[in-house]
Amino acid sequence: MAVRHLLRSYVIRAVALATGALILLPAPAAALSAAEPAPPRPRPAPPRSLLDGPGTKVRVTRSTPDLPEDLSALSWLVADADTGEVIAARNAHRRLPPASALKTLFAVTVLPHLDPRRRHTATDEELADVGEGSSLVGVSPGLTYRVADLWRGVFLMSGNDAVRVLAAMNGGLETTVRQMQEKARALGARDTRVVTPDGYDEPGQVSSAYDLAVFGRAGLLDPDFVRYCSTAEADFPGDGYSYPITNTNRLLTGADGVGRYPGLIGVKNGYTSNAGYTLIAAARHEGRTLLVTVMNPQSDDGQAVYEEARELLDWGFDAVGGGVRPVGSLLPPSAARPAAAAEPTDQATQHQRAEKAEGGRPGEPAWPVLAIAGTGSAVLVSGVLATGVLVMVRRRNKQQAGGGEPA
Repeated sequence: MAVRHLLRSYVIRAVALATGALILLPAPAAALSAAEPAPPRPRPAPPRSLLDGPGTKVRVTRSTPDLPEDLSALSWLVADADTGEVIAARNAHRRLPPASALKTLFAVTVLPHLDPRRRHTATDEELADVGEGSSLVGVSPGLTYRVADLWRGVFLMSGNDAVRVLAAMNGGLETTVRQMQEKARALGARDTRVVTPDGYDEPGQVSSAYDLAVFGRAGLLDPDFVRYCSTAEADFPGDGYSYPITNTNRLLTGADGVGRYPGLIGVKNGYTSNAGYTLIAAARHEGRTLLVTVMNPQSDDGQAVYEEARELLDWGFDAVGGGVRPVGSLLPPSAARPAAAAEPTDQATQHQRAEKAEGGRPGEPAWPVLAIAGTGSAVLVSGVLATGVLVMVRRRNKQQAGGGEPA
């Protein structure tokens, strides 16, 4: 008990000495201006990728087929939808108007929030700002629709009227646009700027072949999305009757002389006078799903977006069998980065870990640390305190053993 009492008195004296030393120390600049907030830490730049550069990117082997030579699209991309690996692309991050292909991001964002069985009566206010010349499915104010009906209107007929009603049900246009932008960033799509939820031409509204592929891949993970985007025909409710609607994705339906693509899942096509033709298409062959995006073909052929997508799908399925190597990934940087290697667990490393955790070598006592809040000198004070206590205790031990300095 006497030793414990003596040790306690030594600790109190050491604290007093350390506090006195702290008072004499010059205050750091940060302590003098504690009210001034620290500047924000700079955000790390996104890692560079081969896809960041312009032009065509592909890594071929001797057995990889040549890319189609007649591709006229300003931007395109081919990816493995299962792994997220990009196997070829041209101008992957070129920012272009997306047209109705942007409805893919709208669906990825809003689908999880709305029960497909929910019923809603459309209003004049919800339909008042539908852009002139928009594609429509025929939503009428005063009629009641199921959410599932409205989604079929979005995917099959690219109905901007159906988009506006769904956006209203989701909290309004501004809320939906903000959520879409946040979703794009969360998915690692950094080229997209959302102005309208339906892809209607607006100044500043852009996306890229890369981002559209990211949205398409995210959609394929949702069974409801897949069901809607792969539907070729459906009935849409009218005023006391229903009428047939047909998917405008010609690779899915085989309309207008465009042959149906075998194994096509679907996804989304689009067109505006500013964007030209855009398309996200996914197909599955022999257990592998490929995803292609095509933006604004320069060919005079009005069906070029479908034919170029067909050629890229054909090439992609041949190329993955021919050992083509990926040139990038659709996964966000954190997810695409390889997992860190396991730390070694040999005996020497375990001793090093123990030293770091205990503040010294195994077997030596660990001493308490005193931190003075609001100053930058806590480390120095803790060092003074720990050293003072250690010296005092060692002196006491020596005295008890008969050696050392006299009391």
